[in-house]
Amino acid sequence: MSASVAVYRNVYTEDRFKQAYGSDDDARGSMAFALLTSVAPIFGLYTSFFPVVLYMFFGTGRHVSTGTFAVVSLMTGSVVEQLVPTPLEMNSSSSETAEFEAQRIGVASAVALLSGIIMLCMFGLQLGFLSTYLSEPIVKAFTSAAAFHVTISQLQSMLGLRLPRHTGTFSLFKTLASVMKNLPHTNMAELLISMVCLAVLVPVKEINMRYRQRLRTPIPVEILTVILATGVAYASSLDSTYNIEIVGHIPAGFPRPRMPALHTLPEIAGDTVAITFVGYAVSVSLAMIYADKHGYSIHPNQELLAHGVSNTVSSFFTCFPSSATLATTNILESAGGHTQLSGLFTSLVVLIVLLLIGPLFYFLPKMVWVVTWLSVVVLNVDLGLAIGVVFSMMTVICRTQRAGCSVLGRASNTEIYRPLENHSKCYEVPGVKILTYNGPIYYGNRNFFREEMSRLLGLTPEKIRSREKARKALEKREREASVNTVV
Repeated sequence: MSASVAVYRNVYTEDRFKQAYGSDDDARGSMAFALLTSVAPIFGLYTSFFPVVLYMFFGTGRHVSTGTFAVVSLMTGSVVEQLVPTPLEMNSSSSETAEFEAQRIGVASAVALLSGIIMLCMFGLQLGFLSTYLSEPIVKAFTSAAAFHVTISQLQSMLGLRLPRHTGTFSLFKTLASVMKNLPHTNMAELLISMVCLAVLVPVKEINMRYRQRLRTPIPVEILTVILATGVAYASSLDSTYNIEIVGHIPAGFPRPRMPALHTLPEIAGDTVAITFVGYAVSVSLAMIYADKHGYSIHPNQELLAHGVSNTVSSFFTCFPSSATLATTNILESAGGHTQLSGLFTSLVVLIVLLLIGPLFYFLPKMVWVVTWLSVVVLNVDLGLAIGVVFSMMTVICRTQRAGCSVLGRASNTEIYRPLENHSKCYEVPGVKILTYNGPIYYGNRNFFREEMSRLLGLTPEKIRSREKARKALEKREREASVNTVV
């Protein structure tokens, strides 16, 4: 993702990514995120099944639902596009298309395999403490800004445009410029479908949020929209009449185990590290949020093991990288799920889709919307996260280096001590000077601590040396005086 590369790709769309972590339909969302990853929709269903079952046995987050996640899918899609770009002219024969899809999912599965291995190595080294540096502001800013990337990447699909996709630094602005330049070529049929979907989805979402206390269950507007759009596309042959992209064939049943594209591991290593940390950051942060809400604790190192096993094993079943999913986790928690057994019911729904319902999504139009934000928006997802983490660590270092030192005084007739500079009714204990330093003491702030302590005690090194010199001189005179007295 370091170089800026333009490749041709059929871009599809997903449901709105919400900073508020609203609801989402699991089967529909997983297929949309598969398209975001630049692989066929069926692989999204696989990724919403195998990791869920594996995490159920190893994870410590009782409310966490794993599977496809927009940001991880977008980053994986960038890797797939770089290694297996869509040819400018590709023969439409089934054999060539199948080979092309096999190459793409091979790369995506290799990313999942390497990501799982990295997490297992981190578990072996007990590096779960690294989640400490992924502060809440970093995670919130990252996810909302990454959602803005997802939104822009899907904008061309809403307009029915087939444009080159840009990756690397400033890719968002290059994509936006490309969309603006090609606005005259908009497919009005796809734009109309997109606008109708938005006109239905947004108001109903607001109704669900505003009246969630009165509604026993939220209105399942996404799945209703999918069913209606699929029926209309089937009845009116929109794909052939207006050249609208549809999902196409979704095979029923389980995939055969397949080896990921191991020869690509050296090329994807750098990007996979970024994808791993993004997935782990979101998963642990989400698990901590619900653990705090319901009064239990999670174990970051065990989460490394759980997600490491999930990604490693599922990569052999043509799955791309998975992580905790915001929307589905919110649904499970609001529905009353309190253990990972709720994930079993989620996987059963996906299993039904895999075995029975999948082919019915053939005529589903490939469009709908996402949402919202700065380092990530301007630069790129992986680089933006790195900048956020480094900046957060720098602020911690700056705060601890000059945390401030105060003299404490005691409140009258109590054992309560407060800084004298802020509490005029407190007084110093005679003959005792009590200091407090508002931070940890370590090698980075030792000089500042020494200076502050000397200033508050009135004992600068110069004064100490002069007093020590005067004391030695006095002792010398006393010794000389005692010698003269004896003589």
